[in-house]
Amino acid sequence: MAVSNLVVDDTEIDAAAATSGSSFYLAMRILPAAQRDAMYQVYAFCRAVDDIADSDMPRAERAAALEAWRADIDACYAGAPRASLRALTRHIHTFQLQREDFHAMIDGMAMDAAADICAPDENTLDLYCDRVASAAGRLSVRIFGMQDEPGRLLAHHLGRALQLTNILRDIDEDAGINRCYLPHELLAREGIAAQSPTQIADDPSLPRVCATLAERAKEHFALSDAIMDREPRTHVRAPRIMSGVYRVLLERTLERGFDIPRTKVSKPKLRLLWIVARYALF
Repeated sequence: MAVSNLVVDDTEIDAAAATSGSSFYLAMRILPAAQRDAMYQVYAFCRAVDDIADSDMPRAERAAALEAWRADIDACYAGAPRASLRALTRHIHTFQLQREDFHAMIDGMAMDAAADICAPDENTLDLYCDRVASAAGRLSVRIFGMQDEPGRLLAHHLGRALQLTNILRDIDEDAGINRCYLPHELLAREGIAAQSPTQIADDPSLPRVCATLAERAKEHFALSDAIMDREPRTHVRAPRIMSGVYRVLLERTLERGFDIPRTKVSKPKLRLLWIVARYALF
């Protein structure tokens, strides 16, 4: 299957193709060539480990495949990458990407691979968001050229905003694979028993839980804006676009609502192109 190829195939990865279907693709396209390719390579890594976590391989095989990626990343830092990771290795050195951020991403995927997550507590949810979203942000802000402290803060807040948006948008999709990332504390406050993802998704009190999580996402978006307002425009054009695209997705999700039956949230292509033009050209 395709996932196994991501682990053992040593042919050069078409990183641009791996990225083309992402909500982040438009933001990456406006970057200068070196930064753009670096982002493609980082995203291809993120996509590869995510595909492993979401695969139907036995859990032990998924764990082993993720550990193989951890060894591959270590080999990049040791100067002995496999052929398909030579480009990523060049960017690691050029942009001083941190090994612990790659490892954090793998740790986040390992959380999904180890067990079906259902109603994690708040601390576990925040750790998950840090690993699967903010860790990628910490890699990205170095590529964008941001200084360490504002870059770290932007990765923290924008990563949380994006991941919470994904969680709210994908409630039914996640339930379909026996997962629910809504925090146990919010569910309990609304009297929802965390018995199974499907039961949680069908509970009539779910909209109140989602409204609270949506406000949390909006706060992270606002804090991200405040950071980007203080930074040179050339350093934050791409994250501005990422933020803009995901704000639209959050808006669309809230407009759809959380009462059942819920429809799939679509991307308004013309509005997304306007967001790109706004930050890429002006």
